[in-house]
Amino acid sequence: MTILVTGATGNVGRQVVEHLVKRGADVRALVRDPSKASFPAGVSVVQGDFLDVDSLRKAMSGVSTLFLLNAVVPDEFTQALIALNVARSAGIERIVYLSVIHADVYVNVPHFAGKFGVERMIEQMDFKATILRPAYFIQNDLMIEDIITGYGTYPMPIGAKGLAMIDARDIAEIAALELLRREQSEEPLALDRINLVGPQTLTGTDIAAIWSDLLTRPISYSGDNTEGFEQNLKQFLPAWMAYDMRLMGERFFTDGMLPEAGDVERLTALLGRPLRPYRDFASAVAASV
Repeated sequence: MTILVTGATGNVGRQVVEHLVKRGADVRALVRDPSKASFPAGVSVVQGDFLDVDSLRKAMSGVSTLFLLNAVVPDEFTQALIALNVARSAGIERIVYLSVIHADVYVNVPHFAGKFGVERMIEQMDFKATILRPAYFIQNDLMIEDIITGYGTYPMPIGAKGLAMIDARDIAEIAALELLRREQSEEPLALDRINLVGPQTLTGTDIAAIWSDLLTRPISYSGDNTEGFEQNLKQFLPAWMAYDMRLMGERFFTDGMLPEAGDVERLTALLGRPLRPYRDFASAVAASV
């Protein structure tokens, strides 16, 4: 019984592999370039690409459970649908898919809408899957560490509704636990959706206050200008992706990323420990400055 992990060289996928190995699972990692892959002993590495159907067929042969993680790319939706169709042909019934919270609400944001389309396929084609719906990754703020510490401003367009930010390490561990739950079940389990949220819902002002406290100097929140946010992102991201991120920020303002009743308690019980708060992440960054 083998678990195939896609997106295995990314931050979340790599940690999923590590958690599975620690728990004794038979793990296969799908990567584009095996020469650049570094995994724990015992992990089977296979070369493949979501748009290379033959490579996917080979990678999924003999697999019982699939972790599907797609990068934010222009053809993300196509990649995911191909992967799921190949999985279905390979007889893989047990799936964990990494979607995004409020995928059905942020309907104008391309990478949200694409993930919701994948969710619809999973549901309508009766896959036995867990759909994980994470909120904003805390580690996204590593991209702006220098701006916070060097310029005294928190520039992400978080807004005043609040985001239930979650640590990527918690996302990976929950994903691994769900993969094992499905893998070890005698029969394929029914479809389930799980919101992945952090222990607090924070606004832009809340986050600036955390940084001010940790750095012992004023840090202001300056993230309400989504046009400026897009222009800044275009310096190191493709224009389409910068615009996608701008649209996401605008939905932060109008809708936030809010947990449902019981979400935090469910995740705490699943992990057997408290969720990691944003302050722990910021403390580690502040200590390294």
